[in-house]
Amino acid sequence: MLASLIDAPLQDPQLVYEPKYDGIRAIVEIRGRLVRLWSRLGNEKTRQFPEIAGALEQWAAGRATPLVLDGEIVALDARGKPAGFQQLQGRLHLEHLGVGASAPSAHGVAFIAFDLLRDGAVDLRGRPLVERRAALERLFGGQGGGGRVSIGHMGKDTRPPIVRLSEIVRGDGRELYQRALDRGWEGVIAKRADSKYRSGKRTPDWRKLKIVHEQEFVVCGWTEPRESRIHFGALILGVFESSHQPARRSAQREGGPPATRPPLIDDDGELRPGSPKRQRREGGSHRLVYVGQVGTGFDERELARLMKLLKTLETKTCPFDEIPATNERAHWVRPRLVAQVKFAEWTNDGHLRHPAYLGLRDDKKPKDIRREEKARLNAGSQRTSNPRTPNPAPRTLNPVPGTLNPDPALVGRLQAIEDSRHDGVIDIAGAGHVKVTNLHKVFWAKLGLTKGDVFRYYARVAPVLLPVIADRPLVMKRFPDGVSAKPFYQHRAPEKAPEGVREEIVGAVERRPQIIGGDLTTLLYTTQLAAISQDPWFSRVQHPEFADHVALDLDPSPGVPFARVLDVAGWIRDELAALGAIGFPKTSGADGLHVYLPLTPGTPYEAGLIFCQIVAEMVVQKHAKVATTERSVRARGPRVYIDCLQNVLGKTLASAYSLRASEYAGVSTPVTWKEVDTGFERQEFTIATVPARIEKIGDLWAPLRTSKGVDLERVTRAVGKKR
Repeated sequence: MLASLIDAPLQDPQLVYEPKYDGIRAIVEIRGRLVRLWSRLGNEKTRQFPEIAGALEQWAAGRATPLVLDGEIVALDARGKPAGFQQLQGRLHLEHLGVGASAPSAHGVAFIAFDLLRDGAVDLRGRPLVERRAALERLFGGQGGGGRVSIGHMGKDTRPPIVRLSEIVRGDGRELYQRALDRGWEGVIAKRADSKYRSGKRTPDWRKLKIVHEQEFVVCGWTEPRESRIHFGALILGVFESSHQPARRSAQREGGPPATRPPLIDDDGELRPGSPKRQRREGGSHRLVYVGQVGTGFDERELARLMKLLKTLETKTCPFDEIPATNERAHWVRPRLVAQVKFAEWTNDGHLRHPAYLGLRDDKKPKDIRREEKARLNAGSQRTSNPRTPNPAPRTLNPVPGTLNPDPALVGRLQAIEDSRHDGVIDIAGAGHVKVTNLHKVFWAKLGLTKGDVFRYYARVAPVLLPVIADRPLVMKRFPDGVSAKPFYQHRAPEKAPEGVREEIVGAVERRPQIIGGDLTTLLYTTQLAAISQDPWFSRVQHPEFADHVALDLDPSPGVPFARVLDVAGWIRDELAALGAIGFPKTSGADGLHVYLPLTPGTPYEAGLIFCQIVAEMVVQKHAKVATTERSVRARGPRVYIDCLQNVLGKTLASAYSLRASEYAGVSTPVTWKEVDTGFERQEFTIATVPARIEKIGDLWAPLRTSKGVDLERVTRAVGKKR
């Protein structure tokens, strides 16, 4: 079971929080004294980590029944604490060690167990996480609060335990997240307490909250562009550090600029001639140190703007003591520019891992830039960005209510691919990649909107859209030739979907593989297939026969003003209130309006359909001149049709925040009842306006997922009394 890169609240009684360990995911199979370690790709790791296998063998010697554990193999630092993945790589080729042999102390490791999948003949995967965790703790006789289960060392041995339980926190992960920030962890995992274990599946029931490191760096040069990239390939970055060591030079890389005398940096960050001895005597005892290159996060406009600035600062002198090896030919600049960059972590050799450009800083002096050892919480840092530079944003989705925080690197990459008029590949950290094609293709001829505009819209609203479609089978309505051409529907998942795209066999209507929504990779893949809207089932794949909500679809006949649709929606709201129920309105993104009603867990589709029909008939009885439930278009006349027939297993409506193929590029947008009462025009909510609306007022659709469902038995009694 794999976690999705989707945001989760740090306070939620339904969630369990764990540290995100930066190691190798491993399944442990124990049968008597036989212990085997498997990677999530099915590769055996037993011989590479003999001390873990040996410790578990010793512990399991007296057990007669088999066990299957899930956990993480991690490297240990000098204090016995889990360390980064890079420290683990030295162990990956030690297959010559026998099981139970003593491994080199420089590469100490541990196995951190966080789930129990099988205990004897009992398969625990179908049980809630909290039950599996309780069984795991009983098995090892330890508690998860400190993660201290001592297996592998006996007696008074003070060495750190080889096998441990993961630390867990129920309901409130704020303190754990702060520790992750302070200690430089990779992140935090949030898991639904009631989640079942789904082997090999990536699911939003487990969510990764990654820690994003971010700081300023001195721009020291650029590299030549590659393939379709224009202007430059990457910025070469550095930081200042104090040093009294004599300058060293590395061998000049083949194809690079000619080697010159090591430069000296004065207190204003300027290159100046002179010897290292003279520099130290004059107080200039600091030097620029290479930390890596950043080649993502730019759109075409920013590439052009930076290139102009770089050209004015170009110099033949490398600003580093040692000329670094770069992927492409390097050009050097005087260290005058400061860039804001986010990155995953520092590597052991002092370089940046997975950096992404955020913007230039005009409020920082290059000479003040030093390596920052701790990650900073992005929301708390103050900065002044160039107005033409993308605003910095963390990778995690929707960390603050009402704030989208899209990934600028993703949006910029999509823009760059479209501008190049070539195909490209979008890499999604830890979740695969998606090939994108024809982003310059026009989808709305009258509006000049392209396929690339659809991609960028979904990249921006993903934080609020993904929870809406999470775990739900999707029906794709595809428009490969734009909105003016005839679309076609596709229920079955394509045969060769990229790795990371979630698909499952769904047998509720017809047994077939279907795309399942809820993660960014899948969202971008369906967009690549020209599915302009997101059309999910009303039920989730775990329980397809039970609807989470139902909807009344208000469809005006030709010539009926939208104001009449709003009137009908208001009357539905009044009838629901009389029955003790609540509705959530949203525009359809085309001509009509939807009113969604939450249901209690375990409600069959048929029961929800009957309830909608009851509400619709109550409205029609009172307002027959304006509203109708007649299916025949001819019989409806100039009225608003209240359609209840989408509440059938396998049928769909466009989800909240879905883009529609309407002539004005509308978006199915949640609205408040106050807006329904005061009135608005449906054309207000479009691909261009909705992201800013979400930023301003937040996610109006989130309460639908947490609201108490309609008590249908109570409603039935209320209707009976009225009759």
